[in-house]
This record gives sequence, structure tokens and C-alpha cells, in this order.
Amino acid sequence: MRTARWLLLVFLMVPAGCSQHEPVIKIGFVAPLTGDQAPQGEDLRRGAQLAIDQAQAQGPILPGYRLELVALDDQHSPTQAVAAAKKLVADPDVVAVVGHLNSSCTLPASAIYHQARLLQVSPVSSNPQISRQGFDTFYRTCATDDLQGPAAALFAVRELGAQRGIGESRPMRIFILDDMTTYGRGLANEFEKKLHSFGATVQLLGHEGITQGDKDFVPVLTKIKSLGPDLIYFAGMFPEGALLMRQRMEIGLEAMYLGSDGQFDPVLLQLATPQAAEGIYLTTIGSDIHQVAGAKAFIAAYESRFGTVGAYSAYAYEAMSIAIWAVRTAGKTDRGAVLSAMKTLKDYPGLFGPQNFDEKGDSLVRDIGIFTVKDGTFVFVKTAQWE
Repeated sequence: MRTARWLLLVFLMVPAGCSQHEPVIKIGFVAPLTGDQAPQGEDLRRGAQLAIDQAQAQGPILPGYRLELVALDDQHSPTQAVAAAKKLVADPDVVAVVGHLNSSCTLPASAIYHQARLLQVSPVSSNPQISRQGFDTFYRTCATDDLQGPAAALFAVRELGAQRGIGESRPMRIFILDDMTTYGRGLANEFEKKLHSFGATVQLLGHEGITQGDKDFVPVLTKIKSLGPDLIYFAGMFPEGALLMRQRMEIGLEAMYLGSDGQFDPVLLQLATPQAAEGIYLTTIGSDIHQVAGAKAFIAAYESRFGTVGAYSAYAYEAMSIAIWAVRTAGKTDRGAVLSAMKTLKDYPGLFGPQNFDEKGDSLVRDIGIFTVKDGTFVFVKTAQWE
């Protein structure tokens, strides 16, 4: 009889306990978490997760609420990015989104977030057209390609060319490649536009596109080799960049190589081989995080948990921290209130210095870094100028 009463008590208590719903505030995160760009997507996710966990450790973001990261995979596909955006806006508990990685994904997804009045903070989508759509829901924590492209062109001509005496005795011969994405083509066009300002000191040999996912670039590289370039510029991501570097070495193409921030990832060195990557140069949408005094605590926390800081980890951490700040400042789980709070941000104590945004949502922290590969590792060269 005593056992029966105990079982009845348990039976009555379990449903009551299970029916209790712990209030939750969700912040979405979207990046390529599978496929060839997954290494960069995972680096972003880890940075975002660290910001979430540190915020939780400080206490509830709002009284009685638990903070949760909702991570979705867009496979660097615009179609999948739109599907992920629709899934997030359909969840009323999602009050902000950090993402995407690729500009080609952010561009269509941003329209969905804007229609839903959902705050979006992109860590690294750098195509300038995204913020020129007039969406007051969009912000980004990185520099844009209308800065990165000119900075790369100035570095190529004034420094790489000048170091070799090119441009005085004869024009510097440059060939441009891009991956035909929103990011790659847009950045390459900015690079080319700046090259034209050098007039007769630069000879543009050509500008062609390659396709993401292709493996054999020997035909186009052989064509480029026949033109005798001094430098190849590639605007694209690290999987294709690594193949270009390796196949360039295989056919004996000795031109200097300058690439974009999408190739700045340790996986590039593995895929290309350290030998093929030795001496190449890359631009980045920010300075060297390891030389920023305000980032020391972040680096220590990240490395103790995940290992080496990824190329984009700090930007995801910054974007997520700012999104969390907006929710705390709003003081409620209303998307409109979060968006309104975001508009009041001023001098946020970010990793790269005080963070502010212009009227388009672009970050006013606009550093462009230059890195080279030396002895199989990335080495910071300088902070570049774009004008």
C-alpha cells in the first residue's frame, strides 16, 4: 500500500514538472558548418558560443531567462541561407541573428531579417552592396571590400612592384581572378577599379572568373603564365585559393600571389602545402588580433577552450557580444525593442577598439591587414592604406 501511494505521488509530480517551460532567449547563428568552408564556419561558431557562455556566466541576460545559441548551416549556399533565415524568423524566441559568412548568403537573407524586423549582425560579410539596401536591421563588425580592394591594389603596386623595381622601367603586369560570387567578383572589381588609377604604370593582362568547387585550374593558369604576369590577384575563398597556389607551382608560374581575406585560414596552408604557399600575400578585413591589447583576454579564453584562434573567430565573438548587449539594453524579448536598443550603441568596448556604426550599419573600425606566409605560417606585415 505504501509503495502504491509513492508511485501515485511520482505519477502526479512528473507531468507537473515536465510542463514547466523555462523561458529562453535565442540568438541565431548561421554559417557554413558542413562542406569545404566548414573550417571557417566552425571558427565563427566557436567565437559566437564563447560570447554566449561568457554572457551566461555574468547572470541571466534578462531576469528568469536562459540564453541559447541556435546554430544553422547554410552550406555557403544562398538558397540554404534563405531557408535558414526563414526558420529563424519563424521562431518567436529568436530576437537577433549573427551571420552569415558569405556575402552571397547575407545579401538575400538580409531581406528576410529586415521584413521580420530582426536584428542581424554579420561578422565578416564584406560586400558593400549589402549595407546599401537601406535595411536598418543590418550591421557588420568588419571592414568592407570597397576598402579592402583598393588597399590590396595600393600594396601590390606601391610596395610589391616597387620592391622589384617594376613600374619605373616598365608597367607592372597584373592578372585578376575571382570566384564569381557576390564577395569575390565585387572585391575583384574594387581591386581593378583602383588599378586603373595608376595609369600607364600598370598593365592589366586580364580578369577572369573561376567556379567554386572546381579542382583543375591548370588551363587558366597556363594561359596566365603565357602572358608573363608579375602578380596574380585572386579574390575568393581558401579551398580554391589553395589549389591555385599548388597548381601555380606545379606549372612553374613564378608570378607573385596576392589574395583576399577569404583565404586567410590555417587550412589553406595544409591544402596548398607550405611550400606552395610560401611567400604569398593576403589582405584581411582587420589587423592582427594578436597585436591588439584589448583582445588578450578573448584570446586566452578562446585558446584555453578551442585551441588556435581562427581567422574570423574574433569577429563572431564581437558580433555576438554586440547582439547580446542590444538584448540586455532592450530589457525585453521584443524584436523591435532590441533593434531600437541597437541604434543607441556608442563606443562599445570591442576587441579592436571602440565599436561604432555609420548610418548604413557599417563598422567604423576599418583596418585592413596584410599578411604573408613565411616558413609555413602567417606573419603580419602591416596595416594597409586604401587611399
